[in-house]
Amino acid sequence: MDLSFNIIHLLLILVLLSAPLNCKSDDDGGFRIENPVQFIEKALSCFRNKNKIYSRCEESYRLTRSGELTVPYAATDLYCNGPCLEETHLLLNCIGNIFSKFLFYNKAGIWDIRKTLTAACSDTSERGYFNVAEHMESKALRIAGSTNTAHMVMQMLVVWPLIVFI
Repeated sequence: MDLSFNIIHLLLILVLLSAPLNCKSDDDGGFRIENPVQFIEKALSCFRNKNKIYSRCEESYRLTRSGELTVPYAATDLYCNGPCLEETHLLLNCIGNIFSKFLFYNKAGIWDIRKTLTAACSDTSERGYFNVAEHMESKALRIAGSTNTAHMVMQMLVVWPLIVFI
């Protein structure tokens, strides 16, 4: 199955689910729903708008429709200090202004991409690490870890006093 075919269907589903959120006021005081096809077309146009959004960033470093950033470690300074970072944020703003809960094909949201960019361009051990999927996975592990920690604390608070009194 073609990747763009999947993205269009995903966008169509998102539009249909969010149709009540995409109402505009009518001249008569009522509401009308925007045409879902136009809504999808607007979101996809963010990726095609190379004159305004991605005009200076090397194409191989651009955010893809699947939610991937393929920036080699050696190009980190070029990406973070050049036009690519700014243009990627312009793309995310464009998509977010159309549909703030947009999910890329890899299930990354706009927020996940922004967090990856912040980490990859930071002066920390995560600098140069542009793998969005792995950033999302480590976030999920941190959440799971904090849940396990909370569970252990609850066990200590409830179980240990019982053991002491038995």
